[in-house]
Amino acid sequence: MHLTEIRASYWKVPRVNETQIIEIRYWAGAKHAAGTDRDLVETPAPLTLAEIRERAVDLHPGTRLGEVLAACSALIGEQPVGKADPASVLVRPGETVEFLPPFAGG
Repeated sequence: MHLTEIRASYWKVPRVNETQIIEIRYWAGAKHAAGTDRDLVETPAPLTLAEIRERAVDLHPGTRLGEVLAACSALIGEQPVGKADPASVLVRPGETVEFLPPFAGG
């Protein structure tokens, strides 16, 4: 390799896109309200669960998604959020949030 080839390859360093994805998955009534089973949210930093809910609703204007998500339980990865305040629960890029409406029956 010649010196000019070395210099050229040195300056062709790939750029890293710092925006990553949080996947939102909807189940049952949430899936019906959203009209899809999932959304992908781009973010360069962690978001709170409350912010993710807001973004989900913004992605589906004119639907009942907001009121359906308010009644849903949430999982981040495989961990239930439980009764934690959504404004205090952080979701990191690369994680998946799942919204599960209450189920009837047993």
